[in-house]
Amino acid sequence: MSTLIRKRQGRPSDIAKRKAIVEAAARSFFDVGFAASSIEAIAADAGVSKVTVYNHFGDKRGLFTAAVEQECEKMRGYFSLEELPKGSIRERLTSIGEAMFAFLSRPEMIQFERRIAAETEHEPSIGQAFLKAGPWRMKQGFSAFLAHAAQSGELEIADPMLAAEQFVSMCKGMGDLERRFGSVPSDEDTKRRIEGAVDVFLAAYAPD
Repeated sequence: MSTLIRKRQGRPSDIAKRKAIVEAAARSFFDVGFAASSIEAIAADAGVSKVTVYNHFGDKRGLFTAAVEQECEKMRGYFSLEELPKGSIRERLTSIGEAMFAFLSRPEMIQFERRIAAETEHEPSIGQAFLKAGPWRMKQGFSAFLAHAAQSGELEIADPMLAAEQFVSMCKGMGDLERRFGSVPSDEDTKRRIEGAVDVFLAAYAPD
């Protein structure tokens, strides 16, 4: 009985340690990139030992994946079938487009993407790890949302994965390129771009 109690008491500590490690890793990867981040510094920031980090994540690549996944979880509620945005399909698509653009336009995200792109030139596997943990997971989540909308009769989509790419690309438009090179799109331009993306998307996929 006492052994069982000790195990139960140990779980919150493990969960808390894992959370602290991932948050410290995310800060490091966003601030200095993958190559310059070290397990030692991340462990110190999280207040744990290097052994604890390795026990939880295996290596720096595993830690990187966990950090990117945690960051992308901030968008999960917009795609989750359990937490669907409210309103008409137009209103929901508009909310998703706005949230997506805001999420990708954060200064720390822009900095992070730039660092990962630079490091990928020397180590392509870093780019693959980022795509798997972040953008591809978000694409799958959004395609599931679109597939659900199609099943409910709100949309007519034969290829939800392709449709997800099309919608995201239209919402980002030139604004994605502009922010990467230091030009901040105005709120009016962003609003017009997203509304236009929704108009074109519904013209293509809404039932007649």
